[in-house]
Amino acid sequence: MAGKSKQPASGDEGTARGVQWIEDRMATHFANVVNVQGTREQVDMFFGTNRTWNVEDGGSVTVELSNRIILTPLAAKRLWTVLGGVLREHESRYGPLDVE
Repeated sequence: MAGKSKQPASGDEGTARGVQWIEDRMATHFANVVNVQGTREQVDMFFGTNRTWNVEDGGSVTVELSNRIILTPLAAKRLWTVLGGVLREHESRYGPLDVE
């Protein structure tokens, strides 16, 4: 998909509208662990993968961190709003997600 971009369909193809998503340099990473911390100026999100097989054995948990995303508080609130909508839709289709 190098060089390919996606643009939402609109009724007026001659006018540039919406967001142009350029994905030719995008990387994909899996994460099953996330941690968040914030200050007045920014919100930091850390993503990683749990590498511990037997947590019940009483040992420590090992998480391999792969990405840190730094957002402004306004961008973090937008993410919170959008993510909440996506999760509400997921739960309405597949049932509630129980979080400890």
